[in-house]
Amino acid sequence: MSEILIGVSACLLGEQVRYDGGHKRNAFLLEELATHVRFVPACPEVGIGLGVPREPIRLVRRGDGLRLVGAGNGDHTDAMRRWADTVVGDLRAQDLCGFVLKKGSPSCGLDRVGVWDEARSRPARPGRGVFAQALVDGMPGLPIEEEGRLHDPGLREHFVDRVFGHARVRDFFAGRWTAESLIRFHSAEKAAVMAHDVEGARRLGRLVAG
Repeated sequence: MSEILIGVSACLLGEQVRYDGGHKRNAFLLEELATHVRFVPACPEVGIGLGVPREPIRLVRRGDGLRLVGAGNGDHTDAMRRWADTVVGDLRAQDLCGFVLKKGSPSCGLDRVGVWDEARSRPARPGRGVFAQALVDGMPGLPIEEEGRLHDPGLREHFVDRVFGHARVRDFFAGRWTAESLIRFHSAEKAAVMAHDVEGARRLGRLVAG
């Protein structure tokens, strides 16, 4: 199998890039998964030129849209979106097999990120980080997970399974293939597909049979 690259929020690798100068080192990533993959770190806040340490930022609803706003009311939304579009393009070219994001982050959080209404002193509803949204939109087939959910053994196994499955599909279609080799590949992988998506496995079976 070719090298497996996984993108990851840099703070999860122990890099001191958080707003307070700290990190969120993740033991599973560094002590278990790292022996099988190579990580591609990214820190959106540092990427757009914010320093370490720096003022906290949060998602704020203004009108019909979400903005990425600093504690001093500076708006970093447009800079973050430009950076994210460029970086997602670069990551797509590297043929990533997965991404692990920092939960709760206004840039990296995949789900349940606090969204503030300007008139309220508490988050009003859950949202998604600006970079995370760009990643989901730009690489829709990529296995993406938050580090907090990787504490659950079932979710962790599910994510790792998807990452390695993604790599096997990548390797298969990277080479010369025939209808015969596709049928063999499908036969070898169909149980893994069935474990995650029964109806999808049925549709895929009909497609290969045709």
